[in-house]
Amino acid sequence: MKIIKKKGLILEDYEDEFSYKQSKSGLSISFNRIAFIFFVFLIISIIFSSKAIYLGSLELESKKINLDKTDYRASIVDRSGNILAKTIMMTNVGINPNLVINKKNLILNLKLIFPNKNFDEVIKKLNGDKFFYLQKKITQDKLDKIILLGDKSLIYEEKISRIYPHKNLFSHVIGQIDDNNNGISGIEKKYDYELRKKSQPLQLSMDIYLQHLIREELIKAKNFFNYLGSASILMDINTGEVLSMISLPDFDLNKRESIKDVNYINRATKGVYELGSVFKTFTFAAGINENIIEPETQFLDLKKQLTCGKFLIREYDEEIPSNLTAEEILIRSGNIGSVRIGQKIGIEKFSEFLKKIGVLKKIEFDIEEVGEPIPFRWGKCKLATAAFGHGITTTPLQLAKGYSIISNGGFDINPTLIKKQNFNKMNKTQILNKGVSDKVNAALRKIVTNKEGTAGFANVPGYEVAGKTGTAQKSSLGGYSKARVNTFAAIFPISNPKFVLIVILDEPKLSKNYIYKYRNKPGSFVGTPFNTAGWTSVEIAGKIIENIGPILATKY
Repeated sequence: MKIIKKKGLILEDYEDEFSYKQSKSGLSISFNRIAFIFFVFLIISIIFSSKAIYLGSLELESKKINLDKTDYRASIVDRSGNILAKTIMMTNVGINPNLVINKKNLILNLKLIFPNKNFDEVIKKLNGDKFFYLQKKITQDKLDKIILLGDKSLIYEEKISRIYPHKNLFSHVIGQIDDNNNGISGIEKKYDYELRKKSQPLQLSMDIYLQHLIREELIKAKNFFNYLGSASILMDINTGEVLSMISLPDFDLNKRESIKDVNYINRATKGVYELGSVFKTFTFAAGINENIIEPETQFLDLKKQLTCGKFLIREYDEEIPSNLTAEEILIRSGNIGSVRIGQKIGIEKFSEFLKKIGVLKKIEFDIEEVGEPIPFRWGKCKLATAAFGHGITTTPLQLAKGYSIISNGGFDINPTLIKKQNFNKMNKTQILNKGVSDKVNAALRKIVTNKEGTAGFANVPGYEVAGKTGTAQKSSLGGYSKARVNTFAAIFPISNPKFVLIVILDEPKLSKNYIYKYRNKPGSFVGTPFNTAGWTSVEIAGKIIENIGPILATKY
């Protein structure tokens, strides 16, 4: 620095340049003498000013270091290292009206720096006497321009800020922090300690591209079906890694607010629903696992309705044949046939099976916002209704776990949002009998491919989709309303099962204009009857798989 060089100045070396002449009075000082004195004072002032600036800069740096230690949070990234949450130093700029010398000039200068800003409110506040923020999270370029103005009324405030580049995309998963930089929901809360102590980013199992594509399809569905909410989960059925998790409506993480509206709950993990016929797959799988039925086991003289106490159980489709195999019951989604299978299994074995695959007990997960199925008391009638998915609840996350286990060879898995660095297939625990998955998967594939099946809209060419539909009425005041929840649970590619996709539409409305088109078949259908029977979620799931398939490289 120049100032350091001047600090070593020897005035004697410049004696000739600062000579003086004695006046007759002895009091007259030459111009050179005055210049000399001025120069000395100048040097001293520069030294002291520079010292002050230097010490001030040290103090500022010290503050930065302290902020880093106390308020810094490690970044959160997706499975490929893309930043989802990051802590940065931000500068807020405010104005103290009491220090403004020329309001007109200040406004003119600020308009040059912020050409797109509406200054009406700024002008109003300038007429007051209270400090106010001109711009928060200002860019360095604009900050440099403001500093050059040299206006004492402009106040700079440097602080730590948490930013979320993808705004709404991961809102329910990442969660929020409070004004004191503490995690209050989602990953930010569950891993609060780790994010404050570790220097390396926390890597999630999720993928921003999959997340974006799936969310876009759910938003499109909202435009057609005007649903109350929706949820989806894409998960690796062998590792339990969640690749995508969506809940709509969502919110912008950069605009931290108190989210109290019930619509903003994480429907994928905390939403507890009766999901209807997707449970029939569990009934079928339990029967095979307990060696009580085989896919070809015959069920004869199936009634169109039966009573259990005060309950009347009806077949949803009068055209379903009275004689069916166990596999055909699942393919056609028969209510009465599923009841008969459940009765053969019995309460003890069926309830233990559901607990084993994790659909009846709360899941330990990487965020705290996890729902718990509503408890109930088993009985003959509860067995009958639970067998076809009525009067029994679970969460979409638990549904994903259950379908993963029955399709991955019967191995237990724990869903996770954290990327697994070293996954060892040998460490997996098999909780279902060998061969169960092969029989279940074959039936699920036929639900999509056979004309008798209920999921033809999900038959995306090249992706070998298998799955089961579910349509359930929502409970209301001790009974059931006309509002429905449509669900589709998909496994693909079924010849080498890798992924489960859960799609749920909460209270979809009829759409007179929506065009349904069968895969690989001529013709199309407009509006009803398809969106009255769970076809909405199937259609959306098919579109999702078609879009994300190239990323997953699962086309066969």
